[in-house]
Amino acid sequence: MGRIPENSIHGIVTDPPYGVKEYEFDQLAKMANGNGGIWRIPPSFDGNVRSPLPRFTALNPKERDQLYRFFVEWGKVAAHVLRPGGHAFIATNSFLCQPVYSALVEGGLEFRGQVIRVVRTLRGGDRPKNAEEEFPDVCSLPRGSYEPWGIFRKPLPNSFTVSDCLRRYETGGLRRLPDGLPFSDLIQSGRTSQSERLHADHPSLKPQALLRELVYSVLPLGKGTLLDPFAGSGSTIAAAEALGLSAIGIEKNRTYYEMAKESIGPLSRLSSDRDQASLAFA
Repeated sequence: MGRIPENSIHGIVTDPPYGVKEYEFDQLAKMANGNGGIWRIPPSFDGNVRSPLPRFTALNPKERDQLYRFFVEWGKVAAHVLRPGGHAFIATNSFLCQPVYSALVEGGLEFRGQVIRVVRTLRGGDRPKNAEEEFPDVCSLPRGSYEPWGIFRKPLPNSFTVSDCLRRYETGGLRRLPDGLPFSDLIQSGRTSQSERLHADHPSLKPQALLRELVYSVLPLGKGTLLDPFAGSGSTIAAAEALGLSAIGIEKNRTYYEMAKESIGPLSRLSSDRDQASLAFA
């Protein structure tokens, strides 16, 4: 990102590896083997196999500081590539959003709120580890029922209004939905469908319906270049492709990079009931 020309990106939509170490190569190998490491392999329920989840509570103070410093530096390069007024949507979780948001602000981005994705997850709700029978009526953390996405913006130039920024940089605000209603910070979203996972078996795959709403809204005039610097299986790029938008994806993991090359096309051609019924994105 540091080598991308300054002020060249209109918006960012991304789901970073905010647990610091869950996407390190040794941890991915342990996840693939289903044994050890930071990844927790949930049990099957009613014959349905759940996706692995990283144990973020395993981070120690040193790793939390590493997480914070990483996102300070990432915030700096994000501010470098974004046009003035350009927005970034960044997926996180309720346990780590506070230090991540603070770090991004220190890096030079403005905090503009959160998108709350309403989705039931298997995160949290567990009894105290190794004392489940002793404390059967206690949970260490609440069961997750939402996923927060931080909304950030590169500051507008001095004395610029949003309309000034829109005219000069094509940024500054968020795009209204196709039906004319404002973009909302509350999105009802189910789990990623099996049809999508057949094309991209990534442990943190987000549904196309959600991503298409985000990439649509992050470009206020419906044009410009979108960036996903943690592209994974390419699902954000596929969402942009489905809407006819220009997008760049960056991914350092060779396995996921190769997966993205195969999955972007099929994912972009998928339609969803949410798209057709309410947003007409497909």
